[in-house]
Amino acid sequence: MIKKGFSYIGIFFLHLLSLLPLPLLQILSSACYYPVYYIIQYRKKIVRKNLTRSFPTKDMTEIIKIEKRYYRYFIDLILEIVKMSSISKKEVLKRVKMNNFNQVEEYFRQGQSALACSGHYGNWEMAMLAAGLYFSAKEYVIYKPINNSIFEGWFNRLRTRYGNILLPMRQTLRQIVATKDQITLFCLASDQSPVREEVQYTLEFLHQPTAVLMGLEKLAKQTNRPVFYFDIKRVKRGYYEIDCVPMCTNPATAQLYEITQLFYEKLSQSIQRDPEYWLWSHNRWKLNN
Repeated sequence: MIKKGFSYIGIFFLHLLSLLPLPLLQILSSACYYPVYYIIQYRKKIVRKNLTRSFPTKDMTEIIKIEKRYYRYFIDLILEIVKMSSISKKEVLKRVKMNNFNQVEEYFRQGQSALACSGHYGNWEMAMLAAGLYFSAKEYVIYKPINNSIFEGWFNRLRTRYGNILLPMRQTLRQIVATKDQITLFCLASDQSPVREEVQYTLEFLHQPTAVLMGLEKLAKQTNRPVFYFDIKRVKRGYYEIDCVPMCTNPATAQLYEITQLFYEKLSQSIQRDPEYWLWSHNRWKLNN
């Protein structure tokens, strides 16, 4: 009961915080950087280990530069997600530009559904919120439920404010079947790590053997829906562009593991371009330890 009370109080203050203009939240973010990085050192060992193993040719000076840029962005990201609780449609469209989305819309005009994939890169949460405003098809965002049901409810409300439908990961196939006569866009963040018992395939990603989920490939091959990679780019502080990149337009003819490998190649290119925008504080390679 006490835990629930604290959760509701936390959500109340997060909503109040979201009412501040984003430029003020960015000032708050800048103020938080030094205590978070130098004093709290949130998951700093994990971030340092991930960066060092992912960029073996970079010396420690370069690694620390990326690390510091990551923490600056990570705090921005948290406050941008908080802002989603009250952000207007107009501001979402102002801050997130979707490039080449007509390529996806062309499939919808032909009566065909599609799949979209991205990683935990840039502000993927804001990107999915914006996608709900850009696309004409009904959009399902596949997510992994969290343990705190109260915070999950708050998270789900801000993610679905502009038309998106959230779908727990394990219900994906059932919903695909239920909506087979509708034009839909299913969106997946496909770089999550599987539990050890569910590992079916391991590939080389950022210079490390990486156990990966096969959900995207299985859905693509079962439905033969074209797959688009959403390449998220941070243009400047608080502003993003998303390139809708055709990744596999005929999944039924793809070789085994081809779609999974294509996704990780695309994600790797995004990370190599601007490494500070990936979620380095996630213990992505815990199965390697």
